[in-house]
Amino acid sequence: MAKVVTYEELKAHSTKDSFYVLIHGEVYDVTNFMDEHPGGDDVILAEAGKDATQAFEDVGHSDEARDLLPPLLVGKFEKDGALKTGDTKTPGASPAVSNAVERGSNLMYFIPLSLLGAYFAWRFYGA
Repeated sequence: MAKVVTYEELKAHSTKDSFYVLIHGEVYDVTNFMDEHPGGDDVILAEAGKDATQAFEDVGHSDEARDLLPPLLVGKFEKDGALKTGDTKTPGASPAVSNAVERGSNLMYFIPLSLLGAYFAWRFYGA
């Protein structure tokens, strides 16, 4: 059974010598990784004692970076603790809205490229 990490324990491990980070409801011991972090240790230290999920997702970490997490897992974060874990999606957004936004993002690239292609076709074949 996975260990349950309390908010007090998360706060207790918030120094460069012993640092826990909370991402997606799971607590990771990143003490030994801080010096290797490409963004520097200050970026990680800024998330001390709070839910770092949003900061982690906003950066857009690679699959390789995500693969580094499982060996560092300490345990799950307490469900009803003093710190409420956040959701990575927009608050209040339904799954339908999120899917529409993702589809809209694809159209953001397709429409301008299509218009650009049509313009060059018109210039090449029309002139």
